[in-house]
Amino acid sequence: MEIIKVSTDKAPAAIGPYSQGMIYGDILFASGQIPADPVTGEIVGTTIEEQAAQSIKNVGAILEANGIGFDRVIKTTCFLADMADFAAFNAVYAEAFVSKPARSCVAAKALPKGVLCEIEVIAGLK
Repeated sequence: MEIIKVSTDKAPAAIGPYSQGMIYGDILFASGQIPADPVTGEIVGTTIEEQAAQSIKNVGAILEANGIGFDRVIKTTCFLADMADFAAFNAVYAEAFVSKPARSCVAAKALPKGVLCEIEVIAGLK
């Protein structure tokens, strides 16, 4: 099966030696999305709510670029800089991920660019 690299200018460009995502068969594996503005690369927001909303927007851009929406997400992995933000993060997360995909949510000692959260997804294309 062919592996296809995912790329869209509607989500932030990769800031390291990786791609925004890869497609294998009918599955999209999206790299973690931080709350960076896709145009400027600057971090959006200072609160967990603002940063979660931008991270979700970036995930949505990758999904949309591949012709699907949040309802096709099978699994998410969420990283928080501080588990004290768990409830506030969940409130924003629940608005987009209404299909309630499988999820892991962990605290990380540090995240890229000092952000408060990062979200990666696995989604079905069909």
